Amino acid sequence: MLNQTHQAAGARLSLVAAVLLLSTAAATQPARAEGDSPARLSKSTLVDSLPAIAQATLLAQNLPPATETPARAANATGNAPQALTLDLAHTIALKSHPGIAAADYRALAATEAYRQARSGLLPQVNLYGSVVQAEAANTRIMAGGLNNPSVFNRAAFGAGASQLITDFGRTYNLAASSKLQASAENQNAQATREQVLLEVDRSFFSVLQAQALENVAQQTVTTRQLLLDRVSILASNKLKSELDVSFARVSLEDARLLLQRAQNDFDSALAALSAVLGYREQHHFNLVETLPPPAAAYADVTPLIDTALQDRPELASLRDQRDSAQRLARSLRDARLPTISAGIVAGDAPSHDVRLPDNYAAGGIQVSVPLFAGGFYVARQHEAELRARAEGENLRNLEDAISRDVRIAWLSLNNSRERLRTTEQLSRYAQNAYELAESRYRAGSSSIVELSQAQLELTSAQIAETGARYEVLLQQSALSYQIGGLSGAPARP
Repeated sequence: MLNQTHQAAGARLSLVAAVLLLSTAAATQPARAEGDSPARLSKSTLVDSLPAIAQATLLAQNLPPATETPARAANATGNAPQALTLDLAHTIALKSHPGIAAADYRALAATEAYRQARSGLLPQVNLYGSVVQAEAANTRIMAGGLNNPSVFNRAAFGAGASQLITDFGRTYNLAASSKLQASAENQNAQATREQVLLEVDRSFFSVLQAQALENVAQQTVTTRQLLLDRVSILASNKLKSELDVSFARVSLEDARLLLQRAQNDFDSALAALSAVLGYREQHHFNLVETLPPPAAAYADVTPLIDTALQDRPELASLRDQRDSAQRLARSLRDARLPTISAGIVAGDAPSHDVRLPDNYAAGGIQVSVPLFAGGFYVARQHEAELRARAEGENLRNLEDAISRDVRIAWLSLNNSRERLRTTEQLSRYAQNAYELAESRYRAGSSSIVELSQAQLELTSAQIAETGARYEVLLQQSALSYQIGGLSGAPARP
């Protein structure tokens, strides 16, 4: 940072030295003989001042890119930037992102729903206690039922247990349906993690891209500022026209606009990265560019589509939902079959009417057969079967969409690699063209319009190359997400 400041100051001092040299030469120039032209004297003076101007130009060309973006952000808040790698960003997002936490809670809730459905297959045990005070010895319940049981004074306690013997698969299929639904929620949680990691990659690479573009813009401002200073010196000594100064000023202001846009894009990308990492406030990071290994180049997209159809958590979730709907339909079909269960009760009555025994015990088997419910069971079964078919069609639709997305991501990755190679060549050619234009302008054989055009094309080429380089990384992450391999970890059972 300090070296860049010292070099920029040195460049300015060299230009000032050039101005003083030109002024001194003009002041101490002896009276020209008759026949000497002002142009000849100006060229002689220019030759004497060329070393200082060359030094300023050399410093302008050797200035390193500006890298003070994190420091600028840190100074704005008073906090030191945190070093952040891509792997660390993944870890923070998986731990702190609220969307992942919500998906995990839904998966846990679905697991509890499975336990509720499974409880129907296990024994049911209850404790009972009763204290009854009848109004008279012959109290009877007169309304509210077909029988009229007697009510006696008593204080008793006991226990009852019941066990389902068989309902011909109804409870079993209902529990299996709930288990598959819980598995679907686990797959949804895994899909949420994949989506969050994709957003982390996009935000991380967007920050790196914005930072690189800001460096390009800062370097452009520095170069064009030095060009303006040099042209202004030459114009003040009548070696260049004011038109050249005007063109140089326009180029400088255009570079400053580019720098302002780049700084705003960097701050916006940093805000997006903070949000996807689960932070409410914006955090400032010093991104460490540890790039992932390049993805293998596939000549055929078919293996990638097969991998996606097998590993995508969204497809696994829809398969579980389809199977869950089918099991639910079976359970509702079996609801029309008999239910057989066994029950036993026993207890003691420490205080009771003389007509009641001191203790009791009983057991039996209960059979329940649904005969007629107005078409309720059949309609409910048909509803579940139709919903299962709808889930199957949704699964097929998603498979077609994923095949399309994988193919598009594969094409986009190949195209971004081609664009990177093209922009690298374009940047080299633009650099050569700029050097030639600058040499021609220094020699006085071209106008500043040609030099400004070469500067503009070089800046555009550098921006295109920077964007293409990070676009490859973004498309690589997108392809990994499409085939279900971004997180590298299967869904939790």
